[in-house]
Amino acid sequence: MADVQTLRGIRYSSDTVDDLAQVVTPPYDVISEEDQARYYARSPYNIIRLELGKEEPGDTSLNNRYTRAATIFGEWRRNDILRQETTPCYYLYQQIFNHNGQKYTRTSMLARVRLEPWSAKVVLPHETTHSKAKDDRLRLLRACAANFSPIMSMYEDPQGRIHRLLAAYAANAEVQFTDEVNVQHRLHLFTDPTQIALIQNFFAERQLYIADGHHRYETALNYREEIREQRRYIHENDAVNFVLMALIDVDDPGLLVLPTHRLLIGLSPEALSALSSKQLAEYFTVRELGTRVPSEAILGQLVQAGKEETSFVISTPEQNWLLRLNEQGKRRMEQSGHSTAWNELDVAVVHTLLLEDLLSISQEDVTAGKYILYTRDAQEALQAVKTREATGVQVALILNATRVRQVSDVAQADDRMPQKSTYFYPKLITGLVMNPVW
Repeated sequence: MADVQTLRGIRYSSDTVDDLAQVVTPPYDVISEEDQARYYARSPYNIIRLELGKEEPGDTSLNNRYTRAATIFGEWRRNDILRQETTPCYYLYQQIFNHNGQKYTRTSMLARVRLEPWSAKVVLPHETTHSKAKDDRLRLLRACAANFSPIMSMYEDPQGRIHRLLAAYAANAEVQFTDEVNVQHRLHLFTDPTQIALIQNFFAERQLYIADGHHRYETALNYREEIREQRRYIHENDAVNFVLMALIDVDDPGLLVLPTHRLLIGLSPEALSALSSKQLAEYFTVRELGTRVPSEAILGQLVQAGKEETSFVISTPEQNWLLRLNEQGKRRMEQSGHSTAWNELDVAVVHTLLLEDLLSISQEDVTAGKYILYTRDAQEALQAVKTREATGVQVALILNATRVRQVSDVAQADDRMPQKSTYFYPKLITGLVMNPVW
């Protein structure tokens, strides 16, 4: 099954960079233009110059943000800004953070994982990727031949063996810092041959589930095939056969998934007319909440209802509804053509029964970005409906979070979740450990 190897990671040298908080960033896919500018200004050695460099006027095929990243990457290694480990190792990596007044600690292990095609059922996906993002990451990988950020993956460890091993190092982590959003990061290297052998044997019997980073995984697969075509032969232990991952126990108490809510815009009056208690009752048990209920009370009722049945809230300027899936709705979901695990997803129910059946929003519309905006802030979503004239938001769909176990269940069923089904919080940091593939 999974081949999980040590690596000689590349890290910022403590001799030249004494505050890692100044040089790390989130992954590329959550960095706005404003964020990018801020990271550029923060430090001349910020990883943004490699992970998501600026496009410049007059860029050509020979001088662009990818070639500049490669040049900077080489300069930083020569000038001891970045330094490669002398000994292969695994890394304990912890993120300690707060959310809604609760403290979490997410524990992972950074390692190189052998690339396997989806068909091998060793590394399992849960979402579909899009070509534009993969093209961008492939151009960067071609230029720099390194992974700057890890893919987040999960594994089954019902006895907690790896978690206990990693936890033994946490208190004495040699790298500790707090980032701009007040997330604490801890990193510790371990090189003991006995423990390395134990870890490799453990994962040799395990499958891995990608939680975040599908585009980067498929990019690594595509890059390996390009190199194979160029060289005609690649040794099985060549670095190009591996990709950097942060491996997390699926039962880790720090694994937090946040919901992503839907905001509907541009709907016709005919479509909006489908949002009535009578029509919604075809698939749902409907409870009208009125428009004067405080948002905190709405969200509290949603969470409570979600403990018993698939539930979500529809908010319009005229009404708020709390919906629970009824028996007829369940029978309709069984006709979706998807797995049982997929049919039980709150977000799948919303997309199938509400968006497709009642509002006639097709999957092609969703993929093209028509009619739907996304936010992770439920309060913001509810407020956007109240200020419809300013925001253009006609309907807010407020969801409970997808459960972590549902991610692995859908992956095991060889299915793919609807777009924006999961948001693992916080993101893994970029620039802490880099993996060369040369």
